[in-house]
Order: sequence, then structure tokens, then C-alpha cells
Amino acid sequence: MKTAIVGAGISGLATGQAILARDPAAEVVVFESGPHTGGKVLSEITPEGYLCEWGVNAFLDKSPRTLELCEEIGLQPVSGDVSAKKRYVFSEGELHKLPEKPPEFFASRLLSFPGRLRVMGEIFSGRTKNPDETLEQFGTRHLGKEAFQKLIDPMASGVFAGNASEMSLKSCFPRIHEVESEFGSLIRGLIKLQKQARKQGKKDTPGPGPGGNLTSFRAGMSVMTDTLTAGLGSRVRVNSPVGGITRSGGQYTVYLADGGSEDFDAVIVAAPAWAQARILHSISPAISGLLQEIEYPPLSVVCLGYREQDTADCMDGFGFLVPSREQRYILGTVADSNVFPGRAPEGCVLYRTMVGGARHPHLAEFPDEQLLDRVRSDLGDIMGLKADPEFVKIYRHERAIPQYLVGHTDRLEAIENHLREFPGLILTGNAFRGVSLNDCVLNAEKTAEKMVATAAVTG
Repeated sequence: MKTAIVGAGISGLATGQAILARDPAAEVVVFESGPHTGGKVLSEITPEGYLCEWGVNAFLDKSPRTLELCEEIGLQPVSGDVSAKKRYVFSEGELHKLPEKPPEFFASRLLSFPGRLRVMGEIFSGRTKNPDETLEQFGTRHLGKEAFQKLIDPMASGVFAGNASEMSLKSCFPRIHEVESEFGSLIRGLIKLQKQARKQGKKDTPGPGPGGNLTSFRAGMSVMTDTLTAGLGSRVRVNSPVGGITRSGGQYTVYLADGGSEDFDAVIVAAPAWAQARILHSISPAISGLLQEIEYPPLSVVCLGYREQDTADCMDGFGFLVPSREQRYILGTVADSNVFPGRAPEGCVLYRTMVGGARHPHLAEFPDEQLLDRVRSDLGDIMGLKADPEFVKIYRHERAIPQYLVGHTDRLEAIENHLREFPGLILTGNAFRGVSLNDCVLNAEKTAEKMVATAAVTG
């Protein structure tokens, strides 16, 4: 079976690798519109000696499939420093460390005493009759308004650069939705799941946080996508934008923007949803229209380098998030050089700040000087960072992270129904069932399984 993969981000590359791992003789062609592969994964070592990530800066090592993929392609990941466990939320004029254990939660001043009591009352929560709650509805109902504002709201910005009042719980955090559906209360569910894990002799028991250790590579996340690209070799064609796809007589024709075309038995489209909508418009206006509904707000990433002596009392740990109620310009800041080695020259630190997203999309489009002024103003107020940076690098994402808004699962179901008309056409990528790198790698594995099974039946 001759298969086309459209898009050479992590989803497309990992899918190609997974297909060839099952069938080394498979005929696979990967089309990439741009000059390089990797999609949102792009590491840059600057002349000043800073290692900056344009997009994805790490993954959590809790996903076996991602670690298996690293082993398959001969990579040795690097775990983040223990300081990565320290995460902060800026609230009411100061940085508060997120509690990692119950005693820390009771001692923390992030939530007021009534707010902490309200969180403890979550154990009496029950299931909802709402089939598709927003993060705000869920968080307020289970944990109370204050906990939503100071914990759930900034988390939505940190993971999705999204608006918690519009995002779907069951689409964004399906595991939490499953626990609530089964146990009613998250606390009761967590206690029961921990007991089950201990009975089964598991060392890692479920916790309230995402779990796992932050993981990357010494030369940055591009090591993974570059290695995947090298393994696929001449199967990858860069600077080859796909203009459209048609189907006739059981075969698909992929039309390139330069006027060329090529026939395939199957097509996997792994580009962003907005690009998929354009590519698939001629073959299915219905699918195209549904894909166009998936929103991608703009996001700017501002990387700033400082001398260590100018940041000594600013912040340890991974970084901090800012709740929307604080009315700040920035969404949060990550201290990359605190987490992984080699992110900054000796004696320097690297901070990476996010601006824009669904909360303030217009701020992401500010001119460089104006954007930098806003970031420095907030870092000065939040971290006490008043020194001039010795290094500045700004990365802009016109369309950043796909938003899983209320109605997302219904949209995916409608897309799947339309795809039944097109055997051998599969859509994948972070616009559907998980935005993280781990999600993309796992979904790539599932896509390859489906494609190889289809080939066995038709062959």
C-alpha cells in the first residue's frame, strides 16, 4: 500500500516511523510545506549561547510510548532538574508555590482559609447531568470559585493558552472527566485509585497532578524530530505544500502547489486543522467546514537572558502561571535554564514568557518593542526583575494551540461520520485528541495500527 502523509510535524513523522516499524517495506511519502520538519518543535542555539525552544520545550516521561519511540530511534532523553517540581502561581501580589502534598496545601496562602475548606468539601461532590461542561463550570462546582480562579484558570492558560470559561473538560482532560463519571468526587476517586494501585503493587500511584518528570534532550526537542526525519530519509519531501486531494476509483490523488500530482492508496493528513480544512475542501466541503471551526489563537514567546547575579532572588523552580483575575499582560514564565542543562551560557539564566492566547490574542501581535516592554513590566512586578536582559529573542505563532471548546467531541464525531465515505483517509494531529507531544506520539501509533490493518485487509 502506497501511503501519503501530509505534514511533517511530530504527528506526521511519528506516524511514518510507526508504519515502517511494522512494515519496513511500506511505501510512504511525507509531504512538508515548509523548508524544515518538526512543526511546533524547533530548537535554536543562538550565537550568544542560549538554547531556545520555538514551541514544545519538553514532555512528561509518564507516557511509555514516547519513551519506547526514543529507544527505537536511539535517543537518550534527559530528565529535568528536581527544581522542575517547584511551580508557582502569582496571586495577590506574590508568587505562591503550588502544594505538592496535603500538608503543604493546608499551609499554603494561595487560597484563603474558606477557599481551602471549600476544596476539602469536594469529597461530597457528585456527577453532573451536563454532558459537556466547561473547565470553569467543572472547577467551580467541584472546588469552588476561588480555587477555579487561582488553580484551574491559570492551568488552562499554561497548557492550552486557552479560556477556561469556553474549554471542554471532557475534551481537554478526559481522564478527569472519567474519574468524575465513575466516582462522582475527584478526591474519593483518587483515594480509591491509589488503593487499587497499591494492591496491584504499582510503584507510581495516581496523584492530583499530571505526574511524570519533565524530559527533553541535551540539544533540545528538535533532536527527536530531526532523528525521525533522518530515519525516514528520502521519504520526506520538504518545500512540498499540498494544494488539495481528490479520490477516484479507490485511489487518492495528492495535488502539489507546484502543479505536480501523485496517486496513493491511502492518505494520512497530519497538518494543523486549519491547513487540513484547505487541503480537504475539494474532496469534502463538510469535513473542511468542521475543521475550520477549530480555533487557534495567536501566541508570542519572549525569551530573555540575564546574568545570574541579576536574578539571584527572583525565582527558583520551573516557573509560574498568572490567573486572568490578576489582569496582567503575560500568561506565565518558565525558567528553562533551571530545568535542563545547557539552556544558557555559564553564569546566565534563560526565562521564557508566553503572551496572548485566547485570553489576550491582540497582545501577541504587538510590535517587538511594545511586547518586550509589557513583558519586562510584568516580570519586574512579579519577580522583582529590574535588570536589563543581555539577550532577547521573540518567537511568534500566528496560530498556536488548537482550542478544545465545548462541542469538540460532537465535532470529532461528525468528522468521523463523514470520513466513512473515504476509506483510507485518516486525519491526525494535535487538533483532535490531545495537544501534548505525548498525545501526538500515542495517536501516531494508533494511526499506524489502523493503516497497517487496513492494508492487510485490502491487500
